[in-house]
Amino acid sequence: MGQISAPTFSDILRAKKKLARYLPRTPLLHYPALDKIIGARVLVKHENYQPTGAFKVRGGINLVSQLTAEERARGVIAASTGNHGQSVAYAAHLFCVKGSIVVPENANPLKVAAMRNLGAEVLFYGTDFDAAREYCEALAREKKMRYIHSGDEPLLIAGVATIALEILEDVPEVNTIIVPVGGGSGAAGACLVAKTISPRTQVIGVQAERAPAAYKSWRAKKLLEDKMETAAEGLATRVAFELPQRILWEYLDDFLLVTEDEILRALVLYIEKAHTLAEGAGAASLAAALKMRERLAGQTVALVLSGSNITVEQLRRATDEQPDTMNRAPNGAAESI
Repeated sequence: MGQISAPTFSDILRAKKKLARYLPRTPLLHYPALDKIIGARVLVKHENYQPTGAFKVRGGINLVSQLTAEERARGVIAASTGNHGQSVAYAAHLFCVKGSIVVPENANPLKVAAMRNLGAEVLFYGTDFDAAREYCEALAREKKMRYIHSGDEPLLIAGVATIALEILEDVPEVNTIIVPVGGGSGAAGACLVAKTISPRTQVIGVQAERAPAAYKSWRAKKLLEDKMETAAEGLATRVAFELPQRILWEYLDDFLLVTEDEILRALVLYIEKAHTLAEGAGAASLAAALKMRERLAGQTVALVLSGSNITVEQLRRATDEQPDTMNRAPNGAAESI
């Protein structure tokens, strides 16, 4: 099999036109309370407002809408920790295609229920995403279904690239876009847009310290495998994906790792300062901004809040473990409210 081609900017513009029929434009909102903490003008791109609660639905609709009649008849199958699966399930339901999703045995029950509510068959396999993915790929071959990889799909990347397109249409002066990275489709899409229409805008990826495969692959410029121990399932990949990495190697300006505590702290800050809900992966961009406050000082920064599919138990644990977030400034000094 030959190398998969990256989507073009024309592909992204076509995706924008297609998605406008099915999804509302998500808001890009300014939060002065976050400005005060980070020392920059902070804008939040609310992908948590999508009907699936996450950004990936853009890619799912863009891809499934363009399947051939023969592919639709065979049905689609995907592996996911939740948000990619919801995206495929949502799009399959929208276009009357049979959908099956393979998830790890410990998958987020909220996301599993959402996929089933959309009519998808949910199959459990393995201890993590990559075990589920390997089983899914074998099932796809056996059942001759259209396998939808969560990263190595040009139409998925073109779909999620419309996030950055909307950001730069709304606020062309954005200096930096920070994007959570699991497989890397969102960051790859942001790079393709920014480097085409606003080359001065930096794109920075962020991944969990306890699941650094994409980060290490970007630094080494080769595909690597690493541990997967993060509780933020949207960042929980053990193996880097080829197509997003090729795009990131060429265009991504920087890549950060954040700790589990930093993610939880950002999750609680979103509740307290922006009155909005994020899952762990969705909070990662804010965690990165907090970590690089000095570098971002005085800039206009867009944070991609990629999703909000968090269980009550996960939310309770985050708030229990970060009880004083509201009353403490990043350097430990008391913050006036």
